[in-house]
Amino acid sequence: MRTIAVIPARYRSKRLPGKPLAEIHGKPMIQRVYERVSRASRLDEVLVATDDERIRATVAGFGGKVAMTSPSHQSGSDRIAEAVGDLDFDLVVNVQGDLPLIPPADIDAAVALAEATPGVIATLRHPIEDRATVLNPNVVKVVTDLRGFALYFSRSPVPWPGPEGSPIPRDVYFKHVGLYVYPRERLLSLSALAPTALELQEGLEQLRAMAHGVAIRLATVEEESVTVDTEADLERARRIVLELEGSTLKHGV
Repeated sequence: MRTIAVIPARYRSKRLPGKPLAEIHGKPMIQRVYERVSRASRLDEVLVATDDERIRATVAGFGGKVAMTSPSHQSGSDRIAEAVGDLDFDLVVNVQGDLPLIPPADIDAAVALAEATPGVIATLRHPIEDRATVLNPNVVKVVTDLRGFALYFSRSPVPWPGPEGSPIPRDVYFKHVGLYVYPRERLLSLSALAPTALELQEGLEQLRAMAHGVAIRLATVEEESVTVDTEADLERARRIVLELEGSTLKHGV
């Protein structure tokens, strides 16, 4: 199946304006995401979709492919739908532009899941083991059925975490990793629908698909992928990149 990954990138982030261009040890974040995504083996093409000339120029400057889209889109997937409307691909991977450390193997795992489960939207989850993360509204939680199909996504702690001080059991709480693999026609049909009440309340685009009865299936990955939502997240990403690149230089790789 022909597969394209599209990275939606907008400049006007509410919590961290200019986030795609935030510098992470010599490279803008959008470049680090692009380079990570390009290392996935199950992709035929990688593209950035943006509405901002500064982002377009930056991507073109490091040799990436970029498409300009309307500034009116309410979600990343709506932006991607415009970008791929005239392209010939079977699967479309939405990789959030705030994942500068996403493992390429995770992208491959999500694409493999989509290929094995025709018609569904495939995505990823990562175990949560500490109470602070469960309670953090910037961390999207997901609960699934026994087959791995999503029951709900929320910024609230789901399921109920118990009284204050209760331990967080293993294999109950999962962080949603911001990556989706859509059958192309499914993406286009969903983007033509109006946002739903739950989608708007939670600020989570995947709830539009669930509200219309579209199945979302998740694979579990063990390696955490840092999501940059705040200045603190950005500093954490910088520390990790410094450690990784310092170790690479030290060992002469």
